[in-house]
Amino acid sequence: MSDAIMVQVDGVEPEVARPAPEKVLSGDPVHRTWNVEAADGGLYAGVWESTPGEWRIAYDEWEFCQILSGHSVLCEDGGVERALGPGDAVVIRPGFRGTWRVLETTRKTYVIRV
Repeated sequence: MSDAIMVQVDGVEPEVARPAPEKVLSGDPVHRTWNVEAADGGLYAGVWESTPGEWRIAYDEWEFCQILSGHSVLCEDGGVERALGPGDAVVIRPGFRGTWRVLETTRKTYVIRV
């Protein structure tokens, strides 16, 4: 396999975390993140998963993500709710403020550019 292509998370130990308590609106979401790329200059990529719950989010960076499994709702403050399920992809721009609500344990791939 080429060192230029990394698509598997097998053998990569996930980081386990929860949102800060003051951001949680419902449930007890647990996040698992398999960071497979963290390059100098602010590029990150990997796989993220969360159990059900809802929490506030604020983005200061670009993120592209595609849902692999589960169902979530991304809601912008004062605006549109977007239901997300397997195959759906979104680009989240810097400055986005709102909530992420996981209805069914959700797994996504992501690329973040800081």
